[in-house]
Amino acid sequence: MNIGKIQESVLKRSVFRQLKTKRKEVLSGAEPGEDCAILSFPPDEELLVSSAAAVKTGHDAVLYGIHTAVNNIAACGGRPASIWLTVLLPPEAEEENLKALMKQADQICAGMDIQIAGGHTEVTSAVKRAVVSATAAGTVSPGQGIRTSGLYPGAELVVTKWIGLEGTAVAAQEKEQELLGRFPAYLVEEAKGFDRYLSVLPDASAALKADTGKGICAMTDVSEGGIFGAFWKMGESSGVGLEIDLKKIPIRQETVEICNHLDLNPYELISGGSLLIAADDGYTLAESLEKEGIPAAVVGRATAGNDRIVWNGEEKRFLGPVRMDEIHKLI
Repeated sequence: MNIGKIQESVLKRSVFRQLKTKRKEVLSGAEPGEDCAILSFPPDEELLVSSAAAVKTGHDAVLYGIHTAVNNIAACGGRPASIWLTVLLPPEAEEENLKALMKQADQICAGMDIQIAGGHTEVTSAVKRAVVSATAAGTVSPGQGIRTSGLYPGAELVVTKWIGLEGTAVAAQEKEQELLGRFPAYLVEEAKGFDRYLSVLPDASAALKADTGKGICAMTDVSEGGIFGAFWKMGESSGVGLEIDLKKIPIRQETVEICNHLDLNPYELISGGSLLIAADDGYTLAESLEKEGIPAAVVGRATAGNDRIVWNGEEKRFLGPVRMDEIHKLI
């Protein structure tokens, strides 16, 4: 396609015609000639907005970009309603690539009952692969938003599903042939399919449903920087210390095997699909999540002071900020 803004004829047939999902909150948006969406939310609701960029290549970029933005809304206790996509394509991209990307985007959003309300599409020589930036909007009841910085000493930390899901899926797709030379095909295929776990909407919904008496005080999705990055972010923003038991952090064997082979640290690997929750009664919360079909484990607690400690048996290490996600070693 030609460099520059996508032609209107292409926009109509390969972008707008692919968008089927509608929400009553979106009064106007994602239409020819419209540069601004008009939203209507109930007067007793607060607006949540979150943006994220994808890390994956090809039209899978839209999968990771959408889920990351929506997961941020879910981790705040909100209900996502709409999303905006900025899609940058390299000059060698064909219109069919754009059409497939937008069709996939609408299918992903339909699965979460979210409407694509607008965005921007452009072909530019500044990128070598598809780049997707997603901005999600949703609502939460006044005073009910859950912040990352709400952690206090004594609260217990719960991790849902398994860490490293997103990074494992990306690694299995990027390094498929290399991995097939080392592992059985069923392991690689299972790892590639980890992207089916990317949404934390069910995790957050089940946690809030079970919150009576559990005292949820903080939540964050485990994304860039992996679980160590999420621990650091929650502890640093809350001004508290942490004590983490490394052996209790849930991780799939596929992630262990692939990370060992590719020399990746799974604890600093992008982990979309996992939610970190702090609550007064983490064990009862974890049991409630398990009853809803969501694996969950208590992995540690918040402490007074500033020391953030990770225990691996008798071995002790101090946690610091993650400088670069392990996924960047691959892409």
